[in-house]
Amino acid sequence: MKRSDFIQQMEDSSKVWDFIIIGGGATGLGSGLDAAARGYSVLVLEQGDFAEATSSRSTKMVHGGVRYLAQGNIPLVMGALKERGILQQNAPHMCYNQKFLVPDYKWWGLPYYGIGLKAYDMLARKYSFGPSQIFSKSKTIKEIPGVLTRKLKGGVTYHDGQFDDARLALTLARTMADMGGCPMNYTRVTGLVKNASGYVCGVQAQDKISGKSYELKGKAVINATGIFTDDIMNMDNSNHKKLIAPSQGIHIVIDREFLGGDTGIMVPKTDDGRVIFFVPWHGKVVVGTTDTPLSSVSMDPKPLEEEIDFLVDHSARYLAKPLKRSDVRSVFVGIRPLVAAGDSAKTSALSRDHYLTVSPNKLLTIAGGKWTTYRHMAEDCIDNAITMGGHAFRPSPTKHLKLHGYTEEFDHTDHMHVYGSEAAEIKALASEFPELDTRMHPDLPYSWLEVVWAARHEWVQTVADALARRTRALILDAKAAAEVAPKAAEIIAKELGKDDAWIKEQTESFREYSKNYIVS
Repeated sequence: MKRSDFIQQMEDSSKVWDFIIIGGGATGLGSGLDAAARGYSVLVLEQGDFAEATSSRSTKMVHGGVRYLAQGNIPLVMGALKERGILQQNAPHMCYNQKFLVPDYKWWGLPYYGIGLKAYDMLARKYSFGPSQIFSKSKTIKEIPGVLTRKLKGGVTYHDGQFDDARLALTLARTMADMGGCPMNYTRVTGLVKNASGYVCGVQAQDKISGKSYELKGKAVINATGIFTDDIMNMDNSNHKKLIAPSQGIHIVIDREFLGGDTGIMVPKTDDGRVIFFVPWHGKVVVGTTDTPLSSVSMDPKPLEEEIDFLVDHSARYLAKPLKRSDVRSVFVGIRPLVAAGDSAKTSALSRDHYLTVSPNKLLTIAGGKWTTYRHMAEDCIDNAITMGGHAFRPSPTKHLKLHGYTEEFDHTDHMHVYGSEAAEIKALASEFPELDTRMHPDLPYSWLEVVWAARHEWVQTVADALARRTRALILDAKAAAEVAPKAAEIIAKELGKDDAWIKEQTESFREYSKNYIVS
């Protein structure tokens, strides 16, 4: 469906939605899909692009959480490992096996980490991605040729899941639309509507593309806005207790040659107590993350110089080839919407369990959690929203629901695996646009045909949508993405009916936007 089709539904003033969900990230889209799959009418409103904030800036892992095992949070780990397995079954083209190795430079490391990762295997049970193994020094070097060999004792391998976060978010939106749901990007909620009893019964919203405002009625309104949770809660009650303790984490992206293989690295403990991952991803390596408590949040946060230096410095401790700042292809920043927990001094110590609350005015808020458990969070959210909205209960079918593009025929070494069954349709566009059947840049895997597809079928409204989230060009190589922005703008403009002024504005806007991703 086109975005205009969703707008037409919003313009029906007599319509009362079963659910209006504020927030188009992992939690909001997951909840929207769950509601639509149960047969309810549901509208998801996202102020920016889908997954533009936190949900497109993860470590690209679908995992149980090794560090939560160390914290003793067994239920969280077991639940996440189960959800990891369910996602692989429902979207094998989106979620797949990634091997990691924990290099050991101390005599006690192999038995210590070996036992811990065996426990991780056991908790996964039937959803296991593969057994952990203890490797000798020589076998460790063969597995990861780029690992630092000085004082290396050996390593322990284990398996976890990998995915493309922004693409999964879009897949949820597409699946939701397939089932009659209405996902709207660039639609900002400006206020809550309350009935005579003071209960929330709708929202006021503005389409940021057209500027048109709407008053939308809903039997239940859900706040799933992640880092902006408290802003929506303020609309309901300006005296509410602050719920979110935001924390910033950055990732740097480097060339695959630094690892020299397909196996990633997991560093179980850094100077600040966090875990660092080296994740092979789309032909590059994502390295992260950091943990910096914040007092305020934004859609596009900026990396701190000390955060970049921290990751570059820690990378040098595990890689044979010295890493310099000039080797960083891109840096991206995400803000974790951690739920405040008493007087915890460190955000790295806060749990990733999700949290549900219903205000006295019947605004349901869901916060916390992580990508891996989005489906379970969504089911829990809609179960509670059904009760709040007075709906007849219908069970969730999402445990066995195949996601949009589902196919068992894919090649994860080909970047187009994220399109699943639609990859062939994108390639077929070459008959219509033979001149666009080329790579957009020597340092990027994408073709111009993917920009056409994104504009036609994936609700792209800006160049950033196409180069940051439909393709991941901005994350893989920020300078290269900035170079292809003008042509991307021309292609999108042709598809959306925009003029030369729009092309110029979008090109300049994206180039300015990309500066936050370039390490100087």
